[in-house]
Amino acid sequence: MSKVDRRVLKSQKAIKNAVIELMSEKSFNQITIQDISDRADVSRRTIYLHYQDKFDLLDKLIDSYINELKEICEWACELPWRDADLVFLEYFERNYLFFSTILASKGASSFRSRFLDFLIEAYRDEVDMTEEKNKGLTEDVMLRFMATSFVGVLEWWITNEMPYPPNVMANQVGILLERIVSDK
Repeated sequence: MSKVDRRVLKSQKAIKNAVIELMSEKSFNQITIQDISDRADVSRRTIYLHYQDKFDLLDKLIDSYINELKEICEWACELPWRDADLVFLEYFERNYLFFSTILASKGASSFRSRFLDFLIEAYRDEVDMTEEKNKGLTEDVMLRFMATSFVGVLEWWITNEMPYPPNVMANQVGILLERIVSDK
């Protein structure tokens, strides 16, 4: 990797960290490009080299976390429910500042919507609509129920400063999801 590439990556990381820090202090609507520039210790020009505006920056920041979740899902979604949930909850714990900030901000609706879409697709392969207990249920309703339940529990866990460790949460959420999708 060249020095230019490293500088670009370093600048982008500083910009993203600055936005997250600023969002933990004030509303996203109150944040200016100058605020981000000052906090990241980069010029406004540097920000505009990478992003159209602060909304594009937030959108790309959310994309980066959703993409990381997709990468994790490629292997973790093959694990049993409780083990997969533990992998995801540990990821949320490691990235607590971002998730606690985004869930408490106006940007939460965009993140929440994209996260729900991600979960619905991830759960799609897990739901067996031919099982007796699922007869009469609509796959779309069942998937939305599972995804919104997980998101709701996750929001509660994060906004309450993670009152239980990830392994306890993963065990409980895993048991609940197993009850929904299997006869075991």
